[in-house]
Amino acid sequence: MNKNKAPGRQKQGRGKQAKNKPDGGQRMKKERMAQAVVELFRRDAKSVYNYKQVGKLIGLEDPAQKLQALDLLYELTEDGILAETDHGRFRYNSLGTIAAGTFQRRSNGNNAFIPEDGGVSIRVAERNSLHAMDGDRVKVQLFARRKGTEPEAEVLEILESKDRTYVGTLQISHDFAFLVTEDKTLANDIFIPKGQLKGGKSGDKAIVRILEWPGNAKNPIGEIVDILGVAGDNNAEMHAILAEFGLPYKYPEKVERAADGIPEKISEEEIAKREDFRGVTTFTIDPRDAKDFDDALSLRKTGDGKWEVGVHIADVTHYVRPGDIIDEEAVKRATSVYLVDRTIPMLPERLSNKLCSLRQDEEKLCYSVIFELNDRAEMLASRIVRTVIRSNRRFTYEEAQDIIETGEGDFRDEILKLNALAGILRKKRFADGAIDFDRYEVKFEIDDRGKPLNVYFKESKEANHLVEEFMLLANRNVAEAVGKTPKAKSKKTFVYRIHEQPDPDKMQNFAEFISRFGYKLKTTGSKSDITKNINALLDKAKGRPEQNLIETLAVRSMQKAVYSTQNIGHYGLAFPFYTHFTSPIRRYPDMMVHRLLERYTRGDKSVNREEYDDYCDHCSAMEQLAANAERSSVKYKQVEFMSSRIGLVYDGVISGVTEWGLYVELNENKCEGLVPVRDLDDDFYEFDEKNYCLAGKRHKHIYRLGDPLTVRIARANLQRKQLDFVLAE
Repeated sequence: MNKNKAPGRQKQGRGKQAKNKPDGGQRMKKERMAQAVVELFRRDAKSVYNYKQVGKLIGLEDPAQKLQALDLLYELTEDGILAETDHGRFRYNSLGTIAAGTFQRRSNGNNAFIPEDGGVSIRVAERNSLHAMDGDRVKVQLFARRKGTEPEAEVLEILESKDRTYVGTLQISHDFAFLVTEDKTLANDIFIPKGQLKGGKSGDKAIVRILEWPGNAKNPIGEIVDILGVAGDNNAEMHAILAEFGLPYKYPEKVERAADGIPEKISEEEIAKREDFRGVTTFTIDPRDAKDFDDALSLRKTGDGKWEVGVHIADVTHYVRPGDIIDEEAVKRATSVYLVDRTIPMLPERLSNKLCSLRQDEEKLCYSVIFELNDRAEMLASRIVRTVIRSNRRFTYEEAQDIIETGEGDFRDEILKLNALAGILRKKRFADGAIDFDRYEVKFEIDDRGKPLNVYFKESKEANHLVEEFMLLANRNVAEAVGKTPKAKSKKTFVYRIHEQPDPDKMQNFAEFISRFGYKLKTTGSKSDITKNINALLDKAKGRPEQNLIETLAVRSMQKAVYSTQNIGHYGLAFPFYTHFTSPIRRYPDMMVHRLLERYTRGDKSVNREEYDDYCDHCSAMEQLAANAERSSVKYKQVEFMSSRIGLVYDGVISGVTEWGLYVELNENKCEGLVPVRDLDDDFYEFDEKNYCLAGKRHKHIYRLGDPLTVRIARANLQRKQLDFVLAE
């Protein structure tokens, strides 16, 4: 569909009476009169009217009301909405404000226009939207702002339509069919002509593309792209979550065939080019259900109190060449996606789980960072080289943790030594100003049909920290190898992982909020002072009911880490140089870093910065989409888990306060639900945004963020991924 040709509203011609004429000769209220007058001038911005013409066109018959309209015309002129062309004659004051930008559609009608120059968002009423869809690039007319009202705009033209699909459930009757969506950007169900159903049945989850939205039609018209399965089926629902965020839920066969054609055997010529670590003690430490082993660690003693630590990373770019069909698919995906019950890989499974995966007792090609450390974990030397390894053991985190705690098990000496070195590195990192965000993850035990049987929390222990510290060390070392250049040499374009300093206003708001719990947070002073205060706060909150709330709000007060060619350092890690090098199986930026590192090691010239800026922006955006999908799958499973517990009572804490109700997180399983404000029927509650609370007008009872609350499970809506709670008696 060419939305640029979508019909607009019909203009009201001169002399035609508007539909604002009051019935039965009733007097028109001033507010309604003002709306009618503004609409009249907006519809025909080039026309000039006097007050008598205006009165006739909006349906005023009472002479007194016509004089009132004259006063109103002068008020609107003072407000800048109208302009007086000559004595007693007025026209719409458009101010020449035509702008281009992005349209944001919302199902609640709060549509907005975001100017390309980065200005503030401007409201667009649905009647003025020209049926633009979320993400469309549009040209708008900005209306003159009236005193006491928010600015508004009208879409004049859709410059560029964003190709979007929508996910929902099919409802089919004898004569017509609709896709009932749960999309937050679209309030209208999508009409599906019978000839476009592609075998879909009522109750099926489906993906639909909008073909057109006629100007006078209430609903857009669409065609089915894919049928995902019956609503409620686990596979259908997980695929629907991926499709909702525009993420792929199946792998193209032609890409898998290309991967199947890659030889498994490593040639002797290739091995001869590399440092040989096959005789050095090497192992992987990963989650129990992992199959894509990106990294391995090796350790050997090189002298009295001296150790060689190898961080070995799967050499993905040896197999995936720039611009080939596998690489093109990896660029599009940019990241693997980890839902509750599955991994949607960035690379075909033959590569991610077999050829590149550092599996036990198999020879593998790696890109490695080799460190020489002393017993105080001080770096004596380092080098970045291509290697061949053979992992001696595949450890789970639990197995490695057991060795750390008991001192017994396979390769105990190597694991204990690496853990001791990692502990020193970790302590030094925090002393240098790193922030200790060490949060738990919500995990599920699920059966073979995807049904959640239990909820548990995965917490980082020493085995996790062991791996983490050496990955951080390798990433920092690689970034420094390229980013640290002598003054005489020009810097080469590189992909950095950057993290800006927190917004001072957000930090101040955070500090004011936590003061209600008796905590203090210093938000001014040196970076080191602030981070030490944040770490002290997080440490004090551990084990207390408000721990998760405070950790969540602390994360929200921070900026998001992103990829960029402009290095500003990583605030949260306290590293002036940082990149992502250690997970090329699941992150495309790591593949870019491997290739750039190889290129610059050869002495080749710098790549084009603008091209890599685009790559970085794309990878950052896809990372955020993947995180949103992951959270959505967790939310779905939480609602599914609690759906068999309707009527049960739980203790919780208020985790969010909005004008429509209280979000409560249950202490036992961290499932979150809503107590709708309509169910708080003992008083009339008003939302106090500044103080994160709902306050009763009569009885003065206040519900604050962080307050404990006992609730009963009332409803579990899987379609909306929402739990509804009521206050327990």
